[in-house]
Amino acid sequence: MNSIKSEGWQIRTEGLSVVYPTRDGEVKALKDFSFAVERGSFTTIVGPSGCGKSTLLRIISGLVEPTSGTVQFNVQGGSKAEKDNRYGMIFQRPVLLPWLTVLDNVLLPIRVFGHPAAEYREKAVELLSMVNLDGFARKFPYELSGGMQQRVSIARALIFDPPVLLMDEPFSALDAITREQLNEQLQLLWLKTGKTVLFVTHSVSEAVFLGTSCIVMTERPGQIKKIVDIAIPAPRHLKENGDDLARYIGDVRQALEGEKGGGDFA
Repeated sequence: MNSIKSEGWQIRTEGLSVVYPTRDGEVKALKDFSFAVERGSFTTIVGPSGCGKSTLLRIISGLVEPTSGTVQFNVQGGSKAEKDNRYGMIFQRPVLLPWLTVLDNVLLPIRVFGHPAAEYREKAVELLSMVNLDGFARKFPYELSGGMQQRVSIARALIFDPPVLLMDEPFSALDAITREQLNEQLQLLWLKTGKTVLFVTHSVSEAVFLGTSCIVMTERPGQIKKIVDIAIPAPRHLKENGDDLARYIGDVRQALEGEKGGGDFA
């Protein structure tokens, strides 16, 4: 098994394989994907287009059933509700309901699962403050920029206080400046909350800036080609840590050499 660390793991997969039936025959998306994620780590995942990165997150979240293999969550203590809400999922698009205010969008999972929204309202306001959206609770999504909308989706994913955040290219649709700003804010949010994060991206620089470890995947069927441990203390800064970041970016790019779809990487 490929392992980031053998002790204190939060998520562990063993032998994950996914085969999709199509009109032209079977498509193998993942093959024998085994790894462990350390509790409180920030693990980034890069690889060629179509290698199964998003499929991997969807399997871990339970949205997709693997053809073979297993996923385990190591949830210690807590109530049944906390164990049942093991992760928060953040997609490429914010997926906010346009007729709901920002606050009500954050509270949406509470209502979906039948909990009293009033009991979580104060927490939702605190989360909006945590993602730097003070004063925007009564706004509607159309009144926010793309980056602000994505911050609402992060607050929504945190409403149940899950131990794990699964993030599928959450900043890919944003301009470069906004993306850098959100990378810095996300890093600080991770340091403050201590969440375990799995973050899929096509940006090597983003993967290195955010990650404590970076999983480099092969082309389809996706397997682990290499795990690059990124030993730069957090919080990181683009200017102050530029030389160290550049060295690790080179390591990840070297691991990606020879994989199809290399032109997708920034």
